[in-house]
Amino acid sequence: MDWRAPKFDWNQARAFWATAETGSLSEAARSLGLTQPTLGRQVSALEDDLDVVLFERIGKRLVLTPTGQDLLTHMRRMGDAAQQVELSASGRNKEVAGDVCVSVTDIFAQLVMPAIVAELRLRAPQVRILVQASNSLSDLQRRQADIAIRHVPPTQPELITRKVRDGQGKLYASQRYIAEKGPFWTLDDLGRADFIGSGNEEEMLSALKAMGVPVTSDNICVISDSGIGGWEMARASLGIMPMLEELAVAWPEMQIIVPDAPVYPVPYYLTTHRELHSSRRIRLVFDLLAELLSQPDLPIFKSRMR
Repeated sequence: MDWRAPKFDWNQARAFWATAETGSLSEAARSLGLTQPTLGRQVSALEDDLDVVLFERIGKRLVLTPTGQDLLTHMRRMGDAAQQVELSASGRNKEVAGDVCVSVTDIFAQLVMPAIVAELRLRAPQVRILVQASNSLSDLQRRQADIAIRHVPPTQPELITRKVRDGQGKLYASQRYIAEKGPFWTLDDLGRADFIGSGNEEEMLSALKAMGVPVTSDNICVISDSGIGGWEMARASLGIMPMLEELAVAWPEMQIIVPDAPVYPVPYYLTTHRELHSSRRIRLVFDLLAELLSQPDLPIFKSRMR
């Protein structure tokens, strides 16, 4: 191989990649922690080194040229390879002290993570826990998080997962909503109820119908991409919302709707990257999380119990 052949450096390539993916110099600069002029110079330098035009400006938008589109395909492969190098190096890190990013849903971050992090701090004070509260699935392969606690198993073969507990979901509403809109004695009664959606509407409708609830999209009066936001709307008597039974106990004023209705299973999966699983720091936190989440009762943050 002619090691003198490549005519650009990685910083220029990364600047182009970020700009192409975001479609904006300002967004790309923000994502890379650079100033916009600096990033613009890097992109221009790459164009000069390769003697090509990578972007055309149409109005306020940057549009890839055919050459830029072709280069982006190769750049993505380079980026993936660079991230795999970082993962491999991180996985061989024997140092215990450092950061570990754990991705959880927002309501899990509010109710469960305070007690879990407190226990982790007692057992491994040299590790700093970064809690990423998000209802979207973090990409562990791209290092958006080190460990994820989710309710669906991963599909990527490169990831390691462990099922740590089985939860169950039920339908809840406030006492005021039940008094104003009820009673709801049977599943058929729920056909006239208002529901609060959290996340994907189709997935929620499918889960409700699997329980035997006769609902359509017309029953869903509001949708929130935040589990906490949706639950607060349910507490404000706007409608009925599914919730994990072991989390709903933090709000005694919320009552189960149709107690005899079938529950829907909610498994818990602990997931990490295969390379990261060989890291002492990640392995330590992974095993502690598995132990704490496998206990009969989740460690609910007690200040919510009122």
